[in-house]
Amino acid sequence: MRLQALKLAARRGEDLLFSGVSFSLAAGEALVLTGRNGTGKSTLLRVVAGLLRPEAGEVFCESGSERRPVREVSHYLGHRNAMKAELTVAENLAFWKSFLGATDKSLSIDEAAETVGLGGITHLPYGYLSAGQQRRFAMARLLVADRPVWLLDEPTAALDKKADEMFSRLVTRHLEDGGLVIAATHQPLGLLRPQQLEMTGFDYVRQDIAFS
Repeated sequence: MRLQALKLAARRGEDLLFSGVSFSLAAGEALVLTGRNGTGKSTLLRVVAGLLRPEAGEVFCESGSERRPVREVSHYLGHRNAMKAELTVAENLAFWKSFLGATDKSLSIDEAAETVGLGGITHLPYGYLSAGQQRRFAMARLLVADRPVWLLDEPTAALDKKADEMFSRLVTRHLEDGGLVIAATHQPLGLLRPQQLEMTGFDYVRQDIAFS
């Protein structure tokens, strides 16, 4: 599978936030979005995820002669956890497992909870948990429904070192299994030689993607 983004553009209000953004990722590759706050990193992720319509350009995944929207094969982990406070952790994860569709690579709810270091408490209401525990279970969404593309917006912001290391292992394993990752992050996430794309906001000038 390959993810292709071709000359993407997006607006904020009446002005173009960025334009001419192109990149290509193959299985096992990662792209890190860099740039100061407000330069369009989150907007670009939402465009790739299909949550925002681009002003111009297109983005898709292709495998052989088949072309599919990225939203059909991706997880989007944004600033919000996308879990309901009044439901238990198990009920939240069961919803995402059903909604996104499980495969033979998907973990069970209990397996995913153990993997993020929080086994044995999936019966608790999600809103009862600490902010760190809630974020870990949001990460477990990536595991209960296997999808090849992970779109990550500051996934470990404000988490402790142990949680950061845990998530780095998950990302590394996902790439080793042939997944793709696009991340807006100031943390290394265990990525080795990712592609990098610097976003500069309204004064965006197209730059070649360089390897770190």
